[in-house]
Amino acid sequence: MNESPDDPLVQRLRQREPAALAEFLQQRRAPLMAFIERQLGTALRRKVEPDDVFQEASAEAVRALPNAELSERDPFSWLCQIAERRIVDLHRRYFDAQKRDAGREVPLGAGSTDTAAPNLAQMLAASITSPSAAFSRNVREARLESALQALPDDQREALRLRYQFDMPSKEIAEKLGKTDAAVRVMLTRSLKKLQQLLGEEISPKDIS
Repeated sequence: MNESPDDPLVQRLRQREPAALAEFLQQRRAPLMAFIERQLGTALRRKVEPDDVFQEASAEAVRALPNAELSERDPFSWLCQIAERRIVDLHRRYFDAQKRDAGREVPLGAGSTDTAAPNLAQMLAASITSPSAAFSRNVREARLESALQALPDDQREALRLRYQFDMPSKEIAEKLGKTDAAVRVMLTRSLKKLQQLLGEEISPKDIS
């Protein structure tokens, strides 16, 4: 949803007026809730309510508003990004914690019953541009899951955030405590490593 730059409310919001943000949130509640529900997926929906994510994202937007750069950015897209970051944090809290409690490393996406949220191997399998005709999509996914386990933890996490959650490299860098440039290099090298392990070409996703 792209907002008109001539919208008086958008102009006020770009002046970082808290009252304008409150009004904007109220007006855009329905489409933002729809975005949140799509991003949550079935598994996470069993643990958190979309309205809770909306409230937490709204609170974060209020905190971030004084330093937000909205002069050339769509405000609704900004809110969606805040909500998406919250969803990523919730996913890591619930499901990464479960993996740690199990006392073993689980292949990313393995055993998931959430068909609304493709796992990392599925996302990468869809990016293979010249797969061998001898392998079905399921076989390629299995090979990818195996190949992913040969990568260091931080490389797998960077790929997961980029391909599963479409997170930009700058945000991945913040999550991993690295520089943006380091994350870009990591993503590129990780894809090349997977290509070597698989013997197939993976089209690199825009890592900016």
